[in-house]
Amino acid sequence: MYIRFGFEIALTCKTPTTLILGLSPHSAYTGRIIGSDRLKIEPDLPVDDILDPFGNRLVRLHAPAGPLRLSTDCIADADGAPDPYDWNAAQHEVADLPPETLPYLMASRYCESDVLSDEAWRLFAGTPMGWGRVQAISNFVHNHLTFGYGFGRPTKTAAEAYKERTGVCRDFAHLMIALCRAMSIPARYASGYLGDIGVPPSGPGDFSAWTEIYLGDRWHTFDARHNIPRIGRILMVRGRDAADGAMMTTFGAYDLKLFKVWTEEVAGGTDSELEAMLGRHPDVEALTLAPANPAFPAQNGIGAG
Repeated sequence: MYIRFGFEIALTCKTPTTLILGLSPHSAYTGRIIGSDRLKIEPDLPVDDILDPFGNRLVRLHAPAGPLRLSTDCIADADGAPDPYDWNAAQHEVADLPPETLPYLMASRYCESDVLSDEAWRLFAGTPMGWGRVQAISNFVHNHLTFGYGFGRPTKTAAEAYKERTGVCRDFAHLMIALCRAMSIPARYASGYLGDIGVPPSGPGDFSAWTEIYLGDRWHTFDARHNIPRIGRILMVRGRDAADGAMMTTFGAYDLKLFKVWTEEVAGGTDSELEAMLGRHPDVEALTLAPANPAFPAQNGIGAG
């Protein structure tokens, strides 16, 4: 399966602005990519390429006041399989977990597992340990929260989403992470591309957030917002929560003028034929978002919707 993926983001920087961008496929992504996945920046500006402790490929740049356009457009040669599942994947006792999973048991900026611990045990103590318990948590979050872009805000935490019963996809991910950690199950935040492949169209494209849960001997993908196995995920960033995986963190004042994301299956061909497809961005609908206008010099982060 060939999946064309990319984005176009247009800003007007009201002041000189430094940006840290997590907008490239993750260093652990193993799919073959046709075309360049390097960030295109207009105007052309010098950048620092950074690999952070979570394996996220970051770009840091300093933009002058004025217009700034960020984009990428390439094709992934993907296997076309839906998210795998393993009903027999076991939950480990904490004493037996690999040391590298332990940070994903702790409360973090957006995932206050300590605050939600009593509720988690009230809701899920009677569920079978392992995959069954994680699936029960995913089912609960899927049914408990109502999705809507108007419900998102950059400071919203898992406990607040639980109380308000609303959120965007990162809130679904945060609440599931917090509840899993409260039940002593390592859970981490992930986000990237997820198009409407194999499912009905859902509207303008956006980045998407999901969770990765450690069961058995590996990390497994769960997605409480959609709550079904999906096709064509392309991982971009991961971490303890969205504070580690913001796709765009800015230090300065700006207005967001355009936000387009595409993730769509395309017909196969030779690499040359596929690369020729990338000469012009696809005609996709822009996602309508309220302009971001943080008071200088506040820090503003954009994650997945």
